[in-house]
Formats: sequence, C-alpha cells, structure tokens
Amino acid sequence: MSPVPADTARFRALHAPGQLLILANAWDAVSARLVESLGGAAIATSSAAMAWAQGIPDGERLSFDRVLAASRDIVRAVRVPVSVDFERGYGTSAAEVAANVCRLAEVGVVGVNLEDGAEPPEVLAERLSAAREALRRAGRDMFLNARIDVVLRHISEGSQALDEVVRRAKRYVDAGCDGVFVPGLSKAEELARVVEQVPVPLNVWAAPTLPAPEQLRALGVRRVSVGPRLALTALSAARRDAEQVLAGRWAPTFEGTKLTYPEINAWFA
Repeated sequence: MSPVPADTARFRALHAPGQLLILANAWDAVSARLVESLGGAAIATSSAAMAWAQGIPDGERLSFDRVLAASRDIVRAVRVPVSVDFERGYGTSAAEVAANVCRLAEVGVVGVNLEDGAEPPEVLAERLSAAREALRRAGRDMFLNARIDVVLRHISEGSQALDEVVRRAKRYVDAGCDGVFVPGLSKAEELARVVEQVPVPLNVWAAPTLPAPEQLRALGVRRVSVGPRLALTALSAARRDAEQVLAGRWAPTFEGTKLTYPEINAWFA
C-alpha cells in the first residue's frame, strides 16, 4: 500500500463542533489496520504500546528514529489520518522537539500529542511555539494536541486542579496548540467548564467513569482516546492462549469471532 499524503485538514475536520472523534489507540501497522477495518476515522498511537512492541519500557526510552520508523509504517498501512503520541517530544530542547515534529510531518503524520508531564508549563509552551513556527517555515501543518497532566499526576487537587488545567490550557493555546488532552478528567461539570473556558477541542481518556458519547457531544467534548488499552487487551488474550498451548491444550479457548489468516493477510494485499 503506497504512503498517503499528510492531510491535516481532514484530521482537523474530525474535531469540528458537534463531532466526537473516538480513537482506539494503535501501536504498529497491523493494529492500525485493524482499527481502520472497523471504521476508525483516524489512527492515534499509544507511546507505551509502541515501546512495548519493540521491547522497550514506556517513558521516552524508545529512540526517536524508532518512533519515526514505526510511525512511517503505520502511515503506509492505512488511508486515514495518523496522529502520534509523542510524549515530551523526544528532545532536550524546544528546537530539537520542533525538528522532530517536522520529521514526523515529512512521513505523513498529521498530529501529535505533546505532554507537560511533571515539568513546568512554560517548557511545553516553548516546545509548542517552536514546533508551530518550524512547521510554518517548512510549509507544513500539524494538529498539535497539548496533554495536561495536572489531574493524572495529582499536581493539584479538587477545584485547584481544574483551575490549573484551565490556566495551562489557555497558555498552550497562546503557544499554538490546536487541542488539549486532559487524562483523568471525567466528571460532566469539569468537562463542561474546560469546554466553556478553553477555545480549542477537548480530548479526554475513556475511563469507566466517563459519560456516554451522546452526553460528551452535548457537553462539547470533541475527542476520546484509550491509551494502551487495546495493547493490554491483546496481550492478555495472547497470554491466555499461550498458557493453553504450553500446557498441551490444542483447542483455542478464545470466545467470539476470531480473525483468520486470509483476512489479516488481505489487509495488506
């Protein structure tokens, strides 16, 4: 399958008012093709799952060149837009992060998540600004999604946490982000406040406490992602089956409709 051109406009349209983009995060070409075969409108990666697939722990321990190669493989495998979970940008300076973002754009990636993690918010703001300017100079565009880890890392609690989320979100918007991702945020009243006070699309995690899609649309949430959930589910199923095989039990124990060799092979024909 030939590579698809970068199509950021198409990806941006999936975040339009009234839309709810649901992303079942992939980690390699075959998992991305699986999501696309089920009607996924776009592919987003999981940094954790991508690292595990290459025998590396999560947390930017995978080299950027390997992230780039895996991202290129995913872009080649699907026809829908691809966004990459880019952690802190795989660089030590804003300029290096910006250069890495541009290299992803060159292979057809149309979006990235950049996170603030435990660092001061001005660090991510600088990286977003540098990435936006570098893309502009290169004549390219990309959906920059700023991940705010205040709730996830318990940097603040209660109403102070939400105040800090909004404060950081506005700062990142000023720096050039196109959306904000707040993992751990799930209460309807909290979602409504961020949507009301932050002028870019809100992305949340698909936690069990998250409202149903219809309510999320009504609240104005534009995007939901699942992180490494699919990879964990796949590995859990593989472990169960491996236990059976290693115990000499030849009949598969998998419940439900199994994928077949011809079906998966045909995805790449």
